[in-house]
Amino acid sequence: MELRDIEIFLALADELHFGRTAERLHVSQARVSQSIKQVERRIGVPLFARTSRRVRLTPIGERLRDDLGPAYRALHEGVDRAIAAGRGIGGVLRLGFEAPGVADLTEELLDRFRQRYPDTELLIREADFADPFAMLRSGEIDVLVTLLPVDEPDLATGPAVYTEPMVLAVSSKHPFARRKSVTLDDLTRDTVLRAAHPPEPYWIEEPRQWLTPAGHPVTRGAPFATFQELLAAIATGAGICPLAAHAREYFSHPRIRFVPFAGSPDVEWGLVWPRSAETARVQAFAAVASTSHPRHARN
Repeated sequence: MELRDIEIFLALADELHFGRTAERLHVSQARVSQSIKQVERRIGVPLFARTSRRVRLTPIGERLRDDLGPAYRALHEGVDRAIAAGRGIGGVLRLGFEAPGVADLTEELLDRFRQRYPDTELLIREADFADPFAMLRSGEIDVLVTLLPVDEPDLATGPAVYTEPMVLAVSSKHPFARRKSVTLDDLTRDTVLRAAHPPEPYWIEEPRQWLTPAGHPVTRGAPFATFQELLAAIATGAGICPLAAHAREYFSHPRIRFVPFAGSPDVEWGLVWPRSAETARVQAFAAVASTSHPRHARN
């Protein structure tokens, strides 16, 4: 078996979906199907049971996955360690998080990097709430995990590392607090509060009006310099604020309710680093992130 065929087999065994496997490996679905057929011909038995609704491993497919998986990972980790030694990847990689809670949510990725590059220390930092890119540009951190998309000429964007739904933070006395869900069009009901991120060049020019999917304007409140100030304003009923869903667990508040959105797009957290400071350590971390399947939280 060719190494690429093993990689495709293991990816399909993980995804159990030809389309997602092709997308993950950046190949066509036809290439995935062709590779699996070649492996099955060599083994002499089906490795996957396919129907119009689902794909599942056969018992022999499960055994092959369990046998090949550890060996495949060990092979890649050995090559990565040799590359790391040759490129001098050992040292300290300073990793910033716009949202500290996401550091916990991506712990699997951090552990994978530590295992693959044991000579590289990960130093975790909290980025400035008001200007998350400031620490990148000042050289205080090497890589930032921030909300995507990012369109800055001096910054490179890497893979997404965590995906999650949105929730709407409202006062416990707000009428929405009793709802099971809200929609984006409900944002017209109150003033929408926000963080004090500086205006970006790719944002819509003044008046930078926000519109709901139905085309209704959204009233935006004054920005807040810290997240605790933002929460305090929500708790007092000064406004409402869409947040990433992990805020429910990491920022629980007796006077705030976090109401799930129905039908809103998910948010993605991904890697960003300065184009002028793309070191071997940064490239190694981005490579590990790109081969990890981003976790997807559910409401």
